[in-house]
Amino acid sequence: MDIKYIKAFNDNYIWTIEKGGKIIVVDPGDAGPVIDYLRGRNLDYIILTHKHMDHVGGLDELKIKYGPRVYGPIETREYNDVTLRDGDDFELLGENLKVISTGGHTEDHISYLVDGNLFCGDALFLAGCGRVFTKDYKKSYEGLNKLKNLADDTLVYPGHEYSLANLEFAKSVISNGDLDREYERVKKLREEGKITLPSTIGKEKKINPFFLARDLDEFIDFRDKKDNF
Repeated sequence: MDIKYIKAFNDNYIWTIEKGGKIIVVDPGDAGPVIDYLRGRNLDYIILTHKHMDHVGGLDELKIKYGPRVYGPIETREYNDVTLRDGDDFELLGENLKVISTGGHTEDHISYLVDGNLFCGDALFLAGCGRVFTKDYKKSYEGLNKLKNLADDTLVYPGHEYSLANLEFAKSVISNGDLDREYERVKKLREEGKITLPSTIGKEKKINPFFLARDLDEFIDFRDKKDNF
């Protein structure tokens, strides 16, 4: 199984999962870059994490061109062939995909665990988490705690390149050597125009203030500070 990325908009990553000549695309917000990437190959499946247009905007064109089977949460049901809920398991390309509810950013945001790889949309970022547009901070906090309990070596594939800005904020509320080292690593990569992802759950436990929050109140405090940073 190969995991690759397609850049879209200013800072989106559209991830691909590829095996045996078949392709899954995660959150195609823009059809153009996906079509360019495929170069005549077929698109077999699309999996969606949530309803925001920078994650679903390319669907109509891709469905017309390739006819992929689409899997997604309740909030993307207008696009879905299969609608998923927390705890669902299903198989694509011979791989098991486990659905984890990670709401808060949107009402029904979900993440996918695929053979030790986490595709988490806008729920979790390197050193950060998504804005809680629903104002349901408890749901967001609980979703992140589910992800925090995954194996430390789980690779984390978010939907955006927010790493440097997230680390700059993290340094304003927590302090440790792991965070300092990660900041220098990411800063160098961004200066070179390179991707900073994936992260790992083990790394996030050391550098992500939203993983390190001691309780819901501190999580809300960190989120409010980040929103105004």
